[in-house]
Amino acid sequence: MQKKNNLLESRIESYKTSKNFFISFKYALNGIYYVFKTSRNFKIQIVFALISLIIGSLLQISKSSYLILVATIMSVLILETLNTSIETIVDLVIKKEFSNLAKIAKDASAGAVLLASINSVIIGVYIFIPKIKLLF
Repeated sequence: MQKKNNLLESRIESYKTSKNFFISFKYALNGIYYVFKTSRNFKIQIVFALISLIIGSLLQISKSSYLILVATIMSVLILETLNTSIETIVDLVIKKEFSNLAKIAKDASAGAVLLASINSVIIGVYIFIPKIKLLF
């Protein structure tokens, strides 16, 4: 919890829009870093992404298949980042009170990540199974 507070304190002036491209880039990297540090699922997805990329390299998949694999990985990570953002905004708005609408918003954003994850498994099977069959 202390780490979350430290990350939040570093964004005291986050309501301001930066006019400097490099500072905007830094804010974006801070956001990715925050999701990495606070989201267990993001870390799990990174591990599976690295494993998939290594397997793709070992199986010598085509460049187009590798591109599809990278795009699929990025879509899951992007949605997980948006999910964290939505959950954080909802928590900010409702404080510590239960709200059925907040639950719907959080569940729906988590559902989007789940759908992207299922899609990534389907794409992984489509790319890897033919290559694995050739090994046997």
